[in-house]
Amino acid sequence: MSDSAQFRETLVRYLKARIPFISIRTIERGRALEILRDISQSIGIPVYVHTLSKGTRDLVQNRSINENRSVIGALDYATQQFMQRQNLTFIFTEVPDIEDDTQIARHFQDAVMLAAENNGAIVVITTKAIWPQLQRLGMSLVLDPPNEDEMLQIIKENLAPYRSQIPNEWDEHDERSAAAILAGITQIEAENVIATLLAKGRIAKEDLHEVAHAKDRIFADITGIERVYIQGQDLHVGGLAGLKRWLDRERPLLTADLRDRGIRPPRGILLVGVPGCGKSLSAKAIAAAWNLPLYRLDLANIHGQYLGQSESRLKDALATADHVSPCVLWIDEIEKGLAGATQGANDGGTSTRLVGHFLYWLQEARSRVFVVATANDVSKLPPELLRRGRFDELFFVDLPSPEERYEIINIYVQRGLKTKLPEALMNELVALSEGFAGADIEAAVREVVKEAILKGDHTVTDDLFKRSFANIVPLSKTSPEQIEAIRAWGRERAIPASGTTMGPGDSQSKPRREVLV
Repeated sequence: MSDSAQFRETLVRYLKARIPFISIRTIERGRALEILRDISQSIGIPVYVHTLSKGTRDLVQNRSINENRSVIGALDYATQQFMQRQNLTFIFTEVPDIEDDTQIARHFQDAVMLAAENNGAIVVITTKAIWPQLQRLGMSLVLDPPNEDEMLQIIKENLAPYRSQIPNEWDEHDERSAAAILAGITQIEAENVIATLLAKGRIAKEDLHEVAHAKDRIFADITGIERVYIQGQDLHVGGLAGLKRWLDRERPLLTADLRDRGIRPPRGILLVGVPGCGKSLSAKAIAAAWNLPLYRLDLANIHGQYLGQSESRLKDALATADHVSPCVLWIDEIEKGLAGATQGANDGGTSTRLVGHFLYWLQEARSRVFVVATANDVSKLPPELLRRGRFDELFFVDLPSPEERYEIINIYVQRGLKTKLPEALMNELVALSEGFAGADIEAAVREVVKEAILKGDHTVTDDLFKRSFANIVPLSKTSPEQIEAIRAWGRERAIPASGTTMGPGDSQSKPRREVLV
């Protein structure tokens, strides 16, 4: 049974049972009223609805029965009717200050008690919580946005009238993919997206990309997480062949219907390793390759100064990520945001609660949010974050091998100089870049590109490249103990992102763990 069908069935039982107070939590007031209108007609009970713009009207016949547009005026009218007639139902759609012990909340409490005496019912459609003493007089329901099955039906219903009028390349698989993308937004938002596609005069296969971008634009002004727009230079990552193979295998599962199989969509990966070796760049490359919007969650900025503020911000941010799914959620240097839980921070337990809420969402949420978390200092991560079931896989990003350095050098040279270096020079630069991270190689090539911009491409020589690489002192030499400690941890506990394990001195050895690809 779909979510809205379950909601409808429960609401019918509440109305037949004459529950005196029913709260409906939803952002889709129109959809809730449409369901209530159908129920009113099917079970034959009089239902009236109050709005601030039209006053109180008959829900089915849409005729005015009380022109007083204020909530208090409508509530007074409802109480008068309860004393005169039986089995009346009044719906209120815009009630302020009902979540706390306020005068209007107590006014509703009195009206509900009167409704209970006369077989009446009051329904409140709201996006907020209800004052507990009022809510305990009745029952509550939540009407969520359409799920994938319901969204598929919405898409079919909106496309059906135009199938003979405009070309339509979408088949059943395309419609299901569109439904998976649009799940999480409201019915009217989905109808607006489909109407925009229809306005072009044809439905093409590539319109699935437009569907994803349209949903992204709906949530363009969001709180808690930051939208990251990917530039052309973010599309290529040198090396990391093992990570790339794993991602290629997982990509189709992100939008596949997995419910009958009893598994969740891919949840994400944790990238740990040497600073400057492409962990953050990988998050951008994944979003670009998968054609998904990229959002960045900064856990360090989640913390607030007031009690409960940090937890509320994190909850809102993760809820937003669920709504914008499918997407890639990038959490850079995750250890900085969660370190307090392992270091005994004197914050009243806020860090521990943040970790608990994040881990619960990471394991239990079923939205199509692919998390790419990066970490440099693994010792600061809570141990429970590393256990199986949180992330789909833990990858270690090591210093690049000679083959990977060759690929990285070539990427940056092509990007900055639009040329290809001689093979002999490339081999010399690979040797000179022993112990370099990807960021070190980028810095060395950047100096050459700067010289070309300032003095012309004719000034770029083999000696300029060699001097530029020789002038770089990598982190592996300035902090060798720190880097070796990181590499020792990665060799033992994570899958190598390159597909091969890097030992001391860049010698190749058999991986201790192998990913199934």
